[in-house]
Amino acid sequence: MSARADVVDVLTEWPVVDGHNDLPWALREQVRYDLDRVDLAGDTSATLHTDLPRLRAGHVGAQFWSVYVRSDFAGDQAVSATLEQIDVVRQLIDRHPGELRAAHTAEDMEAARAEGRIASLMGAEGGHSIANSLGTLRALYALGVRYMTLTHNDTIDWADSATDEPKAHGLTRFGELVVSEMNRCGMLVDLSHVSADTMRDALRVTRAPVVFSHSSARAVCDHVRNIPDDVLAQLPANGGVAMATFVPKFILPEAVEWTKRADENMRAHGFHHLDTTPQAMAVHRRFEENHPRPKATAKTVADHLDHMREVAGVDHVGIGGDFDGTAFTPADIADVAGYPNLVAELLDRNWSRTDVSKLTWRNAVRVLRDAEAVAREEQSLRGPSNATIEQVDGGEG
Repeated sequence: MSARADVVDVLTEWPVVDGHNDLPWALREQVRYDLDRVDLAGDTSATLHTDLPRLRAGHVGAQFWSVYVRSDFAGDQAVSATLEQIDVVRQLIDRHPGELRAAHTAEDMEAARAEGRIASLMGAEGGHSIANSLGTLRALYALGVRYMTLTHNDTIDWADSATDEPKAHGLTRFGELVVSEMNRCGMLVDLSHVSADTMRDALRVTRAPVVFSHSSARAVCDHVRNIPDDVLAQLPANGGVAMATFVPKFILPEAVEWTKRADENMRAHGFHHLDTTPQAMAVHRRFEENHPRPKATAKTVADHLDHMREVAGVDHVGIGGDFDGTAFTPADIADVAGYPNLVAELLDRNWSRTDVSKLTWRNAVRVLRDAEAVAREEQSLRGPSNATIEQVDGGEG
């Protein structure tokens, strides 16, 4: 069997669970959720990293769609925008029932795989989405959200972000309560974007496995968005999974400084640095013509996965590409069709078929199943908390 045939063979049996795709936000930014203006059953490569044919070409079997909203959204604005994001995911599933299946449980994921459909789960990216409300957290779970990233790029009232100044040096008491309530619901605690202190606090508090939906190894690329080795080393005891991201500025040291300058150029032209609309990308392309971009490849991602496997073990690694949430992608993993190139690289590095099956599918499904088991136990012991941040962190509770 040829190497490429072997890749197809293993991915046919064990397709990719990707931990993070920002298509819902891209649809908000580009067409304001008007799905009549974008045909995801066709070729959207001119404006998006994601469409159904390319998901199929990439052997994606399950996708956590990010219901992200920008972290400068706050309070009710953040909550309502998150609900709109959830709504567009539901619209996508309803429009493409032959390709997508809503998934809320590990059993749903396995059923989708058996049917040949793409299990569609949701993850909220940033605790600002719950506006300091445990009731809102539970409402998001009831609507199908199966992980929440504790912060995005900004520190919030109860948790520190990796890319902002710390306030609590980890989690506040209310932040610890949020983690416990997520355990009780069955919502995975996602530690991408958070500070290393927040990672450590969450691992101390949680009774369920955690995920890093799109983070790589800090020892390989020294960026604050990546995971330190001491945290990776805690994953076997916790049972969690670190899902390597493809974002060049997080995985390729040479790309870190280049991206800082590119982001400054975006802001100078009046764009948010995370804007990936066609107008914003035109600004990026003009900058790149004069300042050639260091390019990551599948080998770059594989270097991170090799290190993560060495420190945490093969049972604790996964994939979280961050497609449609980044302006730039690796040269040979340019969009959601590119996962086979990464798997080919790993097989060339003597990852076994069993190793690859854990990376692509089995680890992620196990983590959700284990979180469900913890939730059943927690719910048998206690009811929902209605504590407020003022009571818990303000000295009243």
